[in-house]
Order: sequence, then C-alpha cells, then structure tokens
Amino acid sequence: MNIYIGNLSLETTEDELREAFAAFGEVTSVVIMNDKYIGSGQLSGYGFVEMASKSDGVAAIAGLHGKKVGDHYISLIEALPLSEKNRKRSVYIKSGYRSSRSRQRIQVI
Repeated sequence: MNIYIGNLSLETTEDELREAFAAFGEVTSVVIMNDKYIGSGQLSGYGFVEMASKSDGVAAIAGLHGKKVGDHYISLIEALPLSEKNRKRSVYIKSGYRSSRSRQRIQVI
C-alpha cells in the first residue's frame, strides 16, 4: 500500500519516516519529494511511504495521522494510482483541408 504524507518538515529525513512507519509493519520504500526538476533540489514537504501490505498501511494511517514527526504534525492518506483516463498526453491529428503531412498538436485530457 502506498501512503501519501503531507506537511513534512523540511528537516525530516527518510530514515526518520522509515523508523516511524516500521512500528506498524514492513516498510518497502520511503521517498521524500524534492524539486530537483526545477533546479534547487529543495525538499517539498511531502512524500510517500510504501508498506508491504494493505493492513500495515491502514494501521500506519490510523496510528500516525495527525501525529508529530520532527516538528510538524503530519497528514496521511492512501495514495491512489493515476488511471490512464486521468493522465494528460499529447497526440497529433491531421488538419482538415491541408496536405496529409500537415499536423497540429493538441492536448488530450
């Protein structure tokens, strides 16, 4: 089960999260998100913890939601996967009255 963690302190480490969640079961992975894609690499205040089983994840959410980790009270919810229907993708379509080689780009939601 994948769990979204919000309101993380910027000083919180992945090891601290792993330790907090390990009390509820096996932790598969811990990721604290950062904005490395825009260049600063600063932590963003949210992350994800993956638990080995759904029952461990449900117990962790019940036990840690609203609790203090570091110097912030965290919020937890089950992270649902994106469905193909909700993902944006670019497609090309042929223009109506131009040659077959002419195309325009549109966004499909």
